Amino acid sequence: MIHRIHKNQRGFTLIELMIVLAVVGILSAVAYPSYTEYVRRGHRADARTGLLQAQMWMERAATATGVYPTNADTTKILPAALSWTGDASKRYTIGVKAGTSTNSTYTLIATRKDPGPQAADKCGDFTLTHTGARGAENLSSEMTATECWSK
Repeated sequence: MIHRIHKNQRGFTLIELMIVLAVVGILSAVAYPSYTEYVRRGHRADARTGLLQAQMWMERAATATGVYPTNADTTKILPAALSWTGDASKRYTIGVKAGTSTNSTYTLIATRKDPGPQAADKCGDFTLTHTGARGAENLSSEMTATECWSK
């Protein structure tokens, strides 16, 4: 009688494993930048919301007293809860831009925390004036303030 020896192959060949690794590498090369941009957009929206909340606080204070709050130290104009300075989960700090606060005018600014994930954000720092004018400072040359406020 002739006995045949059969080898049962189990597992993957090296070629199959390399193909899977190549596919995973390509997918992650596309997915990771998209994911990080998505997260940055979320933090930008958070900063814009913070500016609008601070603007409402400034307007309420002006309605109550007849003038906008001022202080030589602009970091002390907004309450701590609105400035986000001690909140580690926030990627921006909200404040009054130096040299812009008078009894009748102000410019709020959302400044990226550095170091932090937003430090290299292409939209820079958001601004909002007492007239409601929206702007951005320190943004990359490929972006405009209007684009940043809408993304």
